[in-house]
Amino acid sequence: MASTSASPSPTQRAIDRLPAHLRRYVAAQDYEAYTPRDHAVWRHILHRLADRLKDTAHGSYLTGLAATGIGLERIPSLDEMNLKLEGLGWSAVGVRGFIPPAVFTELQSLGVLAIAADIRSHEHIEYTPAPDIVHESAGHAPILADRRYADYLKRCGEAGFRAIASVEDQAVYEAIRNLSVVKEDPEATGTEVHLAEERLRAASASRRYVSESTKASRLYWWTAEYGLVGDLADPKLYGAGLLSSLGEAAHCLTSAVAKVPLGLGCVDTEYDITCMQPQLFVARDFDHLFAVLEAFEATLSWRRGGDHGLEEALRARTVNHLGLEGGLELTGKVVARIPARGELAPGLSTALVRVEGPVLLSRGGVAEDRPWPGSALVAFGRGALPPHGPFSLDLPSGLFLTGFRVGEHEVINLRGHQDGRPLDLPSWALLFLSPGLPSVAGGPADPGAWDRWYGGLGAFAEGEAEAQARARKAASLPPELAGLYMEARALREGGLPNEARSRILAGKARAFPGEWLLQAELAELEATLALEVKP
Repeated sequence: MASTSASPSPTQRAIDRLPAHLRRYVAAQDYEAYTPRDHAVWRHILHRLADRLKDTAHGSYLTGLAATGIGLERIPSLDEMNLKLEGLGWSAVGVRGFIPPAVFTELQSLGVLAIAADIRSHEHIEYTPAPDIVHESAGHAPILADRRYADYLKRCGEAGFRAIASVEDQAVYEAIRNLSVVKEDPEATGTEVHLAEERLRAASASRRYVSESTKASRLYWWTAEYGLVGDLADPKLYGAGLLSSLGEAAHCLTSAVAKVPLGLGCVDTEYDITCMQPQLFVARDFDHLFAVLEAFEATLSWRRGGDHGLEEALRARTVNHLGLEGGLELTGKVVARIPARGELAPGLSTALVRVEGPVLLSRGGVAEDRPWPGSALVAFGRGALPPHGPFSLDLPSGLFLTGFRVGEHEVINLRGHQDGRPLDLPSWALLFLSPGLPSVAGGPADPGAWDRWYGGLGAFAEGEAEAQARARKAASLPPELAGLYMEARALREGGLPNEARSRILAGKARAFPGEWLLQAELAELEATLALEVKP
């Protein structure tokens, strides 16, 4: 008899659809690892949020919870969520903490929610700067029930993915990731928290300029994370940071928070992840989000190309890719740009650009061959190279190049001058000619191929500090206390609460006077009993 294998789970199907370079960021949810107190944290937050948000959140919030597989009583499983999300054209995968921004935005552009599998501690139940399953699922998922908003999230993800990031952006990301780990570690000292906050301040201060990627993250923050929508005098909540925080959900509608009409200026407005926001932007409706996003996209090198894109890539000092005329893409670091005599094409007054290796060639986001280890040069203007042999090029930019072509793009003995001034050029390089430069975009054109050769733009693995923080959090719940949380749940879910068992449970709980969440659970049971015995 032929053996049959079990069909993959809804979450595994979502993972299998991911490009290989994104799968290594996925983490198993390990549902059984959630403690009884973890489920109590979820229940405490979700019941209060649902009650608080029924009149203040966007109309799709409450129905969106059920539509995306999220209940109020227990932490949702990703399988339950994916069964519902499939019908909305989305899916969800588990991750650990802050993943690299390029990974997060690429996932989002593909219609995949990155769900931080951990849950905040009961000490940080009102607000946590760390990604957790409350924020990522109950915050981001419900409004996906609104198709217009779901489309905005995908497109916003693509803009963030295409934006050019600077080397300092990586330092800020690492500092934010470190701070979130320290703040969720129950054994972290005040000194450790202070140092983590100082590290983030130092990383932020190290920025030489505001990158496209930083502006994209601000747009995302002020809309998808902390956005309000509707009438300026009576807006509704739709941002995930507001929908998942008891503290923010109440605070954001008070007079202490300024309400400003949403506009492109939001990308020039900084935010602080360590505190509640003093100002929020209000969109008229979800169509308004697209208008602002389109205005932002028009500023990006991905759309503008030309001199603007080259200058952005040059000062970023990171791996990006040039989109040449004809569809060829060059991935590498832009390290030099030589101006032309005048404008060669709309927005382009560059004679020559040098890209430092390794250089990956691709078309349509698909790599053509293994990376080239040396430099690549792009000369702008119209001209032709022989298939093989010696060549000389006299371009309208004032550039004159000579050399010997040995391969499709490979040249040796390269020499050049511009209007009589000799140029310092590599004698062995790849040489390309292009009449224009339609696009310069962030990261590799083929992230999967780049990842196969170089392991991505930066190593990512769960650090020792993250694993220790998770272990300490689990160890902070004694077995006796975990048992009391389980008894409280059993009483609540067993139909009519048993008065005698409730009294015994309350007596045991007195051994943990500081466990406020358990006391809240018992108070709720007591209130239910009082209603049952009321004549």
